[in-house]
Amino acid sequence: LLWDTEAPTEACTTDRDTVADLHDALVLGIRDYYEKTGIFDKALMGLSGGIDSAVTCALAVEALGPERVVGVTMPSEISSDGSVTDSEQLAENLGIEFKEISIEPAVDAFDEMLADEFAGTEPGVAEENIQSRARGVTLMALSNKFGHLLLSTGNKSEMAIGYVTLYGDTNGGVAVLSDVLKTRVYRLAHHINERTGRSVIPQNTIDKPPSAELKEGQKDTDTLPPYETLDAILKRYIEQKKELGTIVNETGIDEELVRDVLRQVDQNEYKRRQAPPGLRVTEKAFGIGRRIPIVMEWDREVGEALAAEEAVSRS
Repeated sequence: LLWDTEAPTEACTTDRDTVADLHDALVLGIRDYYEKTGIFDKALMGLSGGIDSAVTCALAVEALGPERVVGVTMPSEISSDGSVTDSEQLAENLGIEFKEISIEPAVDAFDEMLADEFAGTEPGVAEENIQSRARGVTLMALSNKFGHLLLSTGNKSEMAIGYVTLYGDTNGGVAVLSDVLKTRVYRLAHHINERTGRSVIPQNTIDKPPSAELKEGQKDTDTLPPYETLDAILKRYIEQKKELGTIVNETGIDEELVRDVLRQVDQNEYKRRQAPPGLRVTEKAFGIGRRIPIVMEWDREVGEALAAEEAVSRS
């Protein structure tokens, strides 16, 4: 028996709801991880008021039960009101233990500690990421103290292009949504609410523009293309292994934008190598299923030529 692991998958006709299947697979993955490791009693996660942490929390509750899930919101001085209130509403809807811990003392301490080193420079990403890392340290301290497993809540779109903070929002023991593109996370949220017959995930969480909330007025679209555009590129490049020209032809997206997204995917392999293991739910997930060299300066033209040669040799 020969099994070609690199052969393209064939689409099949089915009456099954793919979002429902995705939901069930993620719930099973969380439950299996806990039951088969036998190490942790509860799940712990940071709640930002955003869609990713809300969906992760809802899935964890279904997998483990509300009594085994702990949600923590960690506001800073620039956090929106909805960051806390939406997190609190989610926790109330799900019936989980909820904690609010301000990271302002930690951020202030880092600012003071680094004041001399940062003197004469403009505040930027380094200062913003201190907030994410303060949250990561807080969550890991709670995990370490009480024996809970920290669930990482980042999605595949952000992990693909490196829109994450190492040792911050990448902290965790298992990454529930690391193989789920952002647009599918929204579909999962709608499915969860429809399935339960009520707004378990607050409507405001679904409706508001996604944001890392690391600076005033920040939105993901300040840095990224719309997720519908980004995911159209990522699905073809990562899951279907298509090259630049094919992606441009199939999507009609500007070639320079596609090229830039592919460059970001290739350059951020080093971040993905340091991320927690994830639940695989697509043809090609990050981890051992998809790796490229970290220390090689990737030449896209050479890569495309090699891919073409391989395709010819396989035909």
